Amino acid sequence: MCSWTILNTTIIKTIKNSYNQTQDWDSVIQSESSLFDLRLKELWHYRDLLALFVKRDFVTVYKQTLLGPLWFFIQPILTTITFTIIFGNIAQISTDGAPKIVFYMAGITLWNYFSNCLTNVSSVFNSNANIFGKVYFPRLIMPLTIVISNLMKFGVQFLLFVCFVVYYILQGQIHANLWVLLTPYIIVLMALISMGIGLILSAMTTKYKDLTQLITFGVQLFMYATPVIYPSSSVPKGYAWVMNLNPLVSLFDFMRYAYLGVGNFHIGMLLYPTFFAVGILAIGVLVFNKVQKTFMDTV
Repeated sequence: MCSWTILNTTIIKTIKNSYNQTQDWDSVIQSESSLFDLRLKELWHYRDLLALFVKRDFVTVYKQTLLGPLWFFIQPILTTITFTIIFGNIAQISTDGAPKIVFYMAGITLWNYFSNCLTNVSSVFNSNANIFGKVYFPRLIMPLTIVISNLMKFGVQFLLFVCFVVYYILQGQIHANLWVLLTPYIIVLMALISMGIGLILSAMTTKYKDLTQLITFGVQLFMYATPVIYPSSSVPKGYAWVMNLNPLVSLFDFMRYAYLGVGNFHIGMLLYPTFFAVGILAIGVLVFNKVQKTFMDTV
C-alpha cells in the first residue's frame, strides 16, 4: 500500500474517532443551527485531523519532485533576481537606498504567503468537495490547514530572507532595529486578512466556477497596488490616500523599516490593518458558516 493511501486512510480514521469523541449519542436530532452557531469548540476536538491535513498538503506538493523542499528556496531567489534585473536595474525603481536584493525579497516573502493563502482558501469548497461529501468534520478545518501549511513555507523563505539581512548588516549597508520583535504580530495579521478575504470569495466560487480564474488574475493585479516592488514613498501624494486603503501597505512598510531601516513606520500604522483583519475574518467566518450548510447542492 502506497504512503498516500495510508495517509488518506489515517485521515478518515481520525475524522471518525474525533467525531465519536464529540458525540454522546449515535444520532442527534436538532433544529437548524443559526448563522452564529460556529461550533468553534469542535476545532479543538479535531486538532489531530488538522495536523494530518497539514502533513497531507506538504506530501502532496513535494511528492515525486526532484528537488522537494528546496523549491522553498528556489522560488523566492529566482523571483528576487528577476525583480532586481527588471524593476531595479532596467526600470530604475527606487528602493529607498536599501540593497535591491533584500528590498525585493522582503516584499516577495510577505506577498507569497498572502497570495497563496488567499488563492487556496478561496477555492476550498471546490477543492475539497469529495471529502466534504463523505464524512462530517468542522469545515473550517480546511482553511486553517491552508493557512498553517503555507506558514511552514513562509518560515523557510523568511529564514532565507533573514540570512541575507544578516549578511548586509555585517557589511554595514542596512541597519535593523527592535521593531523586528513585532514580526509574529505582522504575520498573524497577514494570515487573518488573507483567510478572511478567502473565506468570502470561497462562498462565491461555489456558485460561479469561473470566478476562480478571476481571483487568480485579480491577486496578480493586486500585487501592483501593494508596495511589493516599490516603496510607499514613491507613490505620488495625490494617490497616497487611495493606496492607504489597502490594509497590507503598513505591513510591508513595517517589514522594510524593521529589517532594512528604510521608509517610515510608527505603531499607529497598525491600527487600521488590525481592525480590518478582525472585521474581515469575522465576516468571512459567518459567510463561510452559512454557505457550508448548502454548498454540496451547488458544487
